[in-house]
This record gives sequence, structure tokens and C-alpha cells, in this order.
Amino acid sequence: MQYTHLGRGGVAVSRLCLGTMNFSVTADERESFAIMDRALELGINFFDTANVYGKPLRQGVTEELIGRWFAQGGGRREQVVLGTKLFSPIGPGINDRGLSAYHIRRACTDSLRRLKTEHIDLYQMHHIDRGRPTASQMNWFGTHRELTFPLHIDPAPQWEEVWQGMEQLIREGKITYVGSSNFAGWNIAQANERAGRRGLLGIVSEQSVYNLAKRIVELEVVPACRAYGVGLLCWSPLASGLLAGALREAVTAARRVDLELSESQRAQVQRYHEVCRDLGEEPATIALAWLLHNPVVTAPIIGPRTIEQLESAIRALQVTLDAEILRRLDETWPGPGNQAPEAYAW
Repeated sequence: MQYTHLGRGGVAVSRLCLGTMNFSVTADERESFAIMDRALELGINFFDTANVYGKPLRQGVTEELIGRWFAQGGGRREQVVLGTKLFSPIGPGINDRGLSAYHIRRACTDSLRRLKTEHIDLYQMHHIDRGRPTASQMNWFGTHRELTFPLHIDPAPQWEEVWQGMEQLIREGKITYVGSSNFAGWNIAQANERAGRRGLLGIVSEQSVYNLAKRIVELEVVPACRAYGVGLLCWSPLASGLLAGALREAVTAARRVDLELSESQRAQVQRYHEVCRDLGEEPATIALAWLLHNPVVTAPIIGPRTIEQLESAIRALQVTLDAEILRRLDETWPGPGNQAPEAYAW
């Protein structure tokens, strides 16, 4: 296993992060326990979860499952750098969401109880708080309660309050590092500038969707992470299977993902498979190796449903992509071409 620092934080984490969103949903408890045990054997010491994982069963189920795994002992908790998240609606109450100091305290207390641990190593804000959930957030998290606020409320987070809440948890030893997820570049800058005024370390990691097929974060999020020493954690590194041979699997009637692709997209995936065949590697391996090639990336977040999927991801750590292969991948999956503003201005 290869290790790196968590952004500008001093803690060492594995270059692959074990995502647990599938635990208790598509992987039952027995399989989930086996995956986590095998991850430790392989040297993966970085686990990621969230307080809302577990749907459609129930929010919080995944944290509870991880807590039962920790409770088995054997040094499991001591070996893991544990990250979880807060922000999303976790109950019917009007204060059961968001980044208020009130909710930060309560959400942390509840996560610690479910995880059966005394501390969270990386406490991540799951989304920027604009004062009320968007329609897509309400649909995703299953809450249809309308929240209304006075018009004078700024639709941006009240950072002094956010950092007051986080600072209290740090002081009490309940969390060690603070991270973000789904933040814009300017959110990262603003949050870290406000933290610096309070003498705090600030955000050390940002968790964004990033893969060969979805590279918009290269415009501003990646430059912001580089400037502030924030480690980038990449969710959906395989683009929901698109970069893991989904088209090939669909041909065998296992999946029907190919029906959702246009002819140009299908041709794009086929060109990608040609690059992978020339290298003698699986598409998922190349997708992960490409992310690991970026020095801003701390770790792609892999979400295995089986031990076999977990073990196959390790191969990416051994693959080196030369300049010619990187050029071919850029031609197949073109990004914005540069960071902002050079990507669209002189």
C-alpha cells in the first residue's frame, strides 16, 4: 500500500479510501465486515462514511454497521483513520440538518454513538449550507418539509458559527480534522480564510465528484485545493461504472447502461477500452491510476460491493501512466483544458 498525508494535515492515509455507501444496502453485514477486514489486511487505513448512508433502509444504518465492526475489537478502530459527514436532513425536525453550531454538536454526538467510538478523525461538511435545501437535495434525502427564512439571511454559510461549532468539538477531543464535500473553489477559500482568523487549521480535505468523464473541478476546485494544501478525495471515481467496463458488461445483458449513452458517448467509451487493452489493464484500473497521477489527489474513494472488487482496485497503485497514455486519455475524455480563467479566456 502507498500512503500520503491528508492534505496539509500530518496524518498518513492510504492512497485508496474505502467508501462504505454500499454497506448494508448492496453488501450485507457479513460481506461488509469481510470487506473492511480485508481492507486492513491490504493496508487501507482510510475509511469514509456519512450519517445519512443506509437508504433505502434507514439513514444512519451504515454508521451503525461500522460501529458493530469496531466493537469486535482486535485493534480495528485504532488502525482506521475514520471520516464521516454531516449536513443533510437526518430527522423531521427543522434543526435536524445544516451547518448551524446547534446541528454540528448534535450530529456529531449521534454519529459517535452510532459508530461506537469516542472520536471522529475527519469530520466533513457534506455540502455547502445555503440556508434551505434545494429541490434536488429534498428529493435525494426524502424530506419535503419547506424551510422558510427571513429575506435578510445571507444564502452563504455563517462561517463564524460553523467554526465555533467545529472548534468546540476539536477542543472536546470529539473530532481531529475538518473536511468539506461538494464545495466550490471559492467556498474552500472562504472557509479556510475564516478559519485562519480564528487560529484554526481549517479544511484539510475536499470530497468532490472527479473522474475521467467528469472533470469540471479542474476549473477552480483543484486549483483551490492546491493553493490551500487541501487534499482532494474523489467520489464516483469510476463514473457509476462507465469507466469500469459497464458498456462491455451491458453487451452480456448484465446491465443496460449502454442504452442511456448517445452514439458519440458509446464511441468514446469504446476508444477508452482500446487504450486499456493496449496497456493490458482493466478500465477501472486505468481510471483509478489516472486520478492517482494527480498530485492534488489524496485518494479516490472506492465503493466495493465484494472483496473481489476491493482487491482489484489495488492494482491501480502499481500502474504508471506515461505522457503518451495521458495524452490519449485527454483526447478521449477531454477536460476543460486548463484551470480558470485560462480555460475560457486569454
